[in-house]
Amino acid sequence: MIIASFLDDLSGFFSNLGHVKLVPLLVGMALFVVYLSFRALAFRNILQDAYPHENVPYPKVWGAYLAAYGFNNVIPARGGDVLKVYLTKTSIPGSSYPTIGAALLVEAIFDLCAGGVAVLFAISIGVFPDPPSWVSLDSFDLSFVVSDGRRALFLVTAIVIGVLVLFALVALRVRLFWARVRQGFAVLRDRRRYMKRVWGIQGLGWLVRGSAFFFFLQAFGLPATVENVFLVLSANAVAAVFPFTPGGAGVVQALLVVLLSGQATKDAIAAYGVGQQATIAVLSLAVGFVALASIFQIRSFKEVIARGQEDRRAEKEAERAKKAGEDVAAFAASDERGPGFGGGAAETDTETTRPGRRRRSAEAEPAGPSAVDSWLDEVDATIVRPGPPPPVEPDGWLDEELAPDRAREQRREDRARWRRRQRRD
Repeated sequence: MIIASFLDDLSGFFSNLGHVKLVPLLVGMALFVVYLSFRALAFRNILQDAYPHENVPYPKVWGAYLAAYGFNNVIPARGGDVLKVYLTKTSIPGSSYPTIGAALLVEAIFDLCAGGVAVLFAISIGVFPDPPSWVSLDSFDLSFVVSDGRRALFLVTAIVIGVLVLFALVALRVRLFWARVRQGFAVLRDRRRYMKRVWGIQGLGWLVRGSAFFFFLQAFGLPATVENVFLVLSANAVAAVFPFTPGGAGVVQALLVVLLSGQATKDAIAAYGVGQQATIAVLSLAVGFVALASIFQIRSFKEVIARGQEDRRAEKEAERAKKAGEDVAAFAASDERGPGFGGGAAETDTETTRPGRRRRSAEAEPAGPSAVDSWLDEVDATIVRPGPPPPVEPDGWLDEELAPDRAREQRREDRARWRRRQRRD
């Protein structure tokens, strides 16, 4: 039934395609690109505060943002956000996925507030449908969730379990994980700075978005008023909560038929909903591909996945190499410090062996170093000890916070290596 309804709306859109006004349509498309550019600028400012000592390039963040928005209109469940996170990480040296994910949450704060205002406006004038009536709407997303309370409870439970599983996977490095998450919320520590560099820019973006919808209404022959613009914004705000279909397709069309009823025929409203959705999808996808090709030299989504896998393998190899360098340096340090690690009592000249073995004394030992010590000296001479890692200023506060844990772990490893060496000798 839902598929048939969508096909009917699509056929209505094509039948009315000749009546679409080209100039308002082009103006609306240009304004929508400007709106996405404002959002990309706000996202870049959030990242700049998270990495204050790095130059966060706006062109690359803009390209990542528009490419992700375009893919979100053809991939369900906001799959394009994975592309945004990956491209943004590769554009900022020393960045991490938890920090960028937290920046996405900071960006969503304004959307939640502005979308809530638009929905409250629709409720205040008495045109917004009650949630129980969503079952009768021709939308798979809405009817799937609200038609069965047990299904909605299952979805909520699945989300909670997914969050717990994610937390368990990072439990071994939970302090580092949460420290990087807090880094993504750095812009919220200065309220005035946040309002100026994020909230204000996003507010301008929403004004431009409303203007784009105003011209889209004109292009498709519907009454272009401020009230109708708010109703369109409220429908898009609800669609953002149900991202099961690409770009919330179906939710917007179903709600617009109810919100704009009485101002045009049902077929005209449905054709407008489908036409606006198709226009935004084609526009954002085209601009996204241009951004991928011109800024990141990427030609397909498969290439993005291949690069992501290669980048992940390189990170793992770098971590293993760093760990191996730390082990070599720690072994060399423990060889010099001995069991006390800092000036304990000197070893006795004699030691009592187990029963059945002769007693060794310092006088019986040869004056020179033992063969094992000579071999260790030769090995030690060939070791190229890594120099101290260059300081990473953006994460200096993170290193200070984790320094006690790392020091304790290093001492335990040093003692274990020293004991193994004593047993071997």
